[in-house]
Amino acid sequence: MLLKDKTAVITGCMQGIGLATMDLFAKEGADIFACAQFKTEEFENHIKELKNQFNINIIPIYFDLEDDESIKQAVKQIAAEKKAINTLVNIAGITKDALFPMITRDQMFKVFNINFFSQIVFSQYIVKLMLKSGGGSIINTASVTAFEGNKGQLVYGAAKSAWISAIKTMSIELAPKGIRVNGIAPGVIKTAMTENLPQEAINEQMRKCSLKRLGNPEEVAGVVCYLASDLSSYVTGQIIKVDGGISKCY
Repeated sequence: MLLKDKTAVITGCMQGIGLATMDLFAKEGADIFACAQFKTEEFENHIKELKNQFNINIIPIYFDLEDDESIKQAVKQIAAEKKAINTLVNIAGITKDALFPMITRDQMFKVFNINFFSQIVFSQYIVKLMLKSGGGSIINTASVTAFEGNKGQLVYGAAKSAWISAIKTMSIELAPKGIRVNGIAPGVIKTAMTENLPQEAINEQMRKCSLKRLGNPEEVAGVVCYLASDLSSYVTGQIIKVDGGISKCY
């Protein structure tokens, strides 16, 4: 098992890439702090099933990334367990798609606050815990939109571009402390977020994609698992595209 004896904090575990990552980490032997915005019976039952199936410990942590006090309380819950934190995976995020002339200030603030500012703050807290265990691995979620652009996603792409810059700087600053920092940049993945995209936008991305299909959350989770494991012990400051080969030349 790639992640045996490791403990991971994963955000966005309720659905999509976050859920697939939690499932794979459990299969690979990691104990998990499964972070989500709110509690549901379905989510709680799924966690129980994973614990029983793989004989690992999963603790759900519920908090709102838009609420600083909620973030602090979540970190206190994690710290109270006195577990050595080896991995942080920031996956939670939102999109508020709108064409450039129609973007509102509120949309800009909300997307940046959830997708970037609050996750930087959360990462600062978790890094302090991670340092107590001698280091580890941080994986942040960017997007191919940050590289290629996408109609209607100016703010989303800009927030993900900010993550890419932060990943580069974090990797330099935290390397001496034994913490690797990398990112993944998913393409068009079958999630609740992409279900809201117009079919025309999906078709346009498929024309650019070498593999000519949407990706699955499990395919992204596999790359996250690699970056969390010791297989990537000499990898830091990198952004790995998981996009099926999206190119502007099509």
